[in-house]
Amino acid sequence: MAKAKKKETLTPEERLQAVLVPDWEQPYKVPENWCWIHLLDSFENCTDSKKKIPQKEYLQDGKIAVVDQGQNLIGGYTNDREMIFAGNVPVIIFGDHTRCIKYIDFPFAQGADGIKVLKPKQFFNEKAFYYAFQTVDIPNMGYRRHFPLFDKYAIPVPPLSEQQRIVDRIESLFTKLDEAKQKAQDALNSFETRKAAILHKAFTGELTAQWRKEHGVRIESWKNVSVSEICHSLKYGTSKKSVSQGKVVVIRMGNLQDGEIRWDDLAYSNDEEDIEKYRLFSGDVLFNRTNSSALVGKTSIYRGDYPAIYAGYLIMGFSLLSEMEFFAVPKNGISLNI
Repeated sequence: MAKAKKKETLTPEERLQAVLVPDWEQPYKVPENWCWIHLLDSFENCTDSKKKIPQKEYLQDGKIAVVDQGQNLIGGYTNDREMIFAGNVPVIIFGDHTRCIKYIDFPFAQGADGIKVLKPKQFFNEKAFYYAFQTVDIPNMGYRRHFPLFDKYAIPVPPLSEQQRIVDRIESLFTKLDEAKQKAQDALNSFETRKAAILHKAFTGELTAQWRKEHGVRIESWKNVSVSEICHSLKYGTSKKSVSQGKVVVIRMGNLQDGEIRWDDLAYSNDEEDIEKYRLFSGDVLFNRTNSSALVGKTSIYRGDYPAIYAGYLIMGFSLLSEMEFFAVPKNGISLNI
């Protein structure tokens, strides 16, 4: 009796053809030489349920990285070589509870509960699958498991020959985004320093040097004075506890914003003695006397919008000069020399 013919091994292209998503199920149009497949048909689930390390057993340092479903690439470490993932890398880690997706191309041990180890099938470049997987819009269902939802989704598959070019382009653009992000962060980090430098130049005469030269104004016409010399009085505000509703507003440190009073998140007072003693008048200047170095000296003008008194960690100075003259001091604060 003749032996049955051995079934031929399918090529990656033939396997792909067998799992295609029909046109009417495709989420959106892709190039003609691309296709859609069901998400569950795009990978092998290689999770080893017998080799997972509980979080309480993580080490702060060790020889083997533990990868779990947390936000960080590496959750901790272990020295137990028996726990190393036995499959080939790279693999994709999916956080069943967190939906975190990680590309892992180094030896690792699985963190406990909630980790899925996915190996893309032969028609997918691992890194291309990693990026394509992130485009699948799996909704946040809280701390429930999300893997059971996978049968509802599809994933686009470019030709294998094109996938590496897509990966290279993505990573090139991501590098530029990272550089732009770093530049923006550097600009933010230097903002206060630059601001202080501009204000220093403004009030040492450097910014208006050309104007003075053109108008024959000498720097010697400027005066250096202490705050106490340009104020009728300097005194701390009320130390009594404020209430959520009342007759007059109690202005607090958080209400001083960019040289003005911000009229939200307000506290109030009904104390007649305090209302009389700490009453503010239009043109009064308030500045902060406590808290961090960034906040000490924070200054604003009270313009009489609403009846108000001021809290004890503020100092009120009633200016002898006009408002415009007084605010030849930086809006973000003044250097106290009382």
